[in-house]
Amino acid sequence: MNGKKILFVSSELVPYLPENEVSLMSYETPRMVNSKGGQIRIFMPRYGNINERRHQLHEVIRLSGMNLVINDMDMPLIIKVASIPRERIQVYFIDNDEYFKRKSTFTDEQGNLFPDNDQRAIFFAKGVVETVKKLNWNPDIIHVHGWLASLLPLYLRKYYADEPLFADSKIVTSVYKKSFEGELEKGMIKKITFDGIPEESITCLSEPNYNNLLKVAVDFSDAVILAAEDVPEDLTKHIANLQIPVLPYVPLQEFEEAYTNFYIKEVLK
Repeated sequence: MNGKKILFVSSELVPYLPENEVSLMSYETPRMVNSKGGQIRIFMPRYGNINERRHQLHEVIRLSGMNLVINDMDMPLIIKVASIPRERIQVYFIDNDEYFKRKSTFTDEQGNLFPDNDQRAIFFAKGVVETVKKLNWNPDIIHVHGWLASLLPLYLRKYYADEPLFADSKIVTSVYKKSFEGELEKGMIKKITFDGIPEESITCLSEPNYNNLLKVAVDFSDAVILAAEDVPEDLTKHIANLQIPVLPYVPLQEFEEAYTNFYIKEVLK
């Protein structure tokens, strides 16, 4: 991995959020690449339940200040940064008071999905790309973790299709077990097609549930990693029909060699 540039985009990451499959692998994978001489950047949302003082987040003025249009609304983009001390890894946080100030990640106190999770996902995808453009950093691989990041492959391949910075970037999506029940807002398709993305490329989002969000992610990826033992069967069947490399599930204790070989031999070949 020496010298390879990998952009990690995740909806969750330890030590900033509690440990689960997504947040742990979103940390372990860049840590591994970093230790093998790769160059990395990590992006995640700045949820309101992340303690800014304890984790020493601070705003990056030169990267902030842009407005992103989400469903015909101008939404200010704020970029914050922090370091994971023992690994010397820097993390970029996508922030916006309207979308991310609330004191939880995806659901309210009653466990109901936030009604604007669809807009948050669009904002996160656009915010990551616009910030990487400002950094002028062209990744060899873009590795996506978590359903809130699932629109990034679609936006890269459709909305930012003519952006030269990502012309040679390969997209890898890690697919985990089902992490929410129900659906996002029914009007999600309209908010995405507002950006000029063809409706025929996202027809499954007429039912914006977990499986369909991940189907959209893998449809616009160059490779897939099955990152859990219990990925929904509907998803595994969909992935099996795609003619792209797939890495079967490997446990945490064995992932380093498997992921490294997959990156080099399947994704970057």
